[in-house]
Amino acid sequence: MALKRLFFLVCFSMATISLFAQQSPPPDYNSSRNTARKDRINRLMKMEEEGDLIFDHHSVFGLKIATDGYGIFYERGKFITAKRTRLLQFELNEKKDPKDHKVAVGGFNGYTLNSIAIGRLNNFYQFKAAIGEQYLVGGKGNKNGVAVTALYSGGVSAGVLKPYILHAYKAQGDESLFESTYPTILDSGYLVNDAEGLGGGWSKLSFKPGLNAKAALRFDYGRFNQNITAIEVGGTAEFYFSKIPLMYLVPQKQLFFNAYVSIMFGRRK
Repeated sequence: MALKRLFFLVCFSMATISLFAQQSPPPDYNSSRNTARKDRINRLMKMEEEGDLIFDHHSVFGLKIATDGYGIFYERGKFITAKRTRLLQFELNEKKDPKDHKVAVGGFNGYTLNSIAIGRLNNFYQFKAAIGEQYLVGGKGNKNGVAVTALYSGGVSAGVLKPYILHAYKAQGDESLFESTYPTILDSGYLVNDAEGLGGGWSKLSFKPGLNAKAALRFDYGRFNQNITAIEVGGTAEFYFSKIPLMYLVPQKQLFFNAYVSIMFGRRK
């Protein structure tokens, strides 16, 4: 009798648990995370409206494409107020003349096909360091997930010229290659085979110091998140203390202007 009563209680308990399990929907973890995220963003927005600093600093890396080249950069930002950030920026770029372009050339006896930049005198690389500030200008955009900020910076540039070295033959049927550069190769009638590329010319570098300044607008997606994804558009001015020879028969300049767009990723802490 006692055994039957125990068996009945076990069966009744299992049926009751099964019934509650069927009636209770499974927890929606995604909904819980979204709710927590919205609550956190609302809390941070309220703190910012009251003048509190939400984060202390940020670090971002990015890729940059300009009207006269391309590069990579790193930025460190220190939040001074809710709307003002002090910036420290470092860039590594390759700068090209707008007329710089490559054409195909035939190798020895037509067995190879290479490309060279006609008239290029030097490859120009630059390392730039600058300090600046960033200001929040799109306050209403924050609630929609995008913050618009204006920024400016200025600093020093360390430019490096690397000679653009070509491999050429003195005449058709001559199998001995030699090194040459523009404009010598144009005045000689030699047959160009190819260019030495990134690995050549490093023993003949020349240093070109200068100054730089820029102004830009930044569109920051997710201002109240720790992760940063942003797009920046702006313009840059660069002045070098001597002329920069980039292309043959193209006037050499000391002052350069360009427009650029960059994408950046990073983190706030």
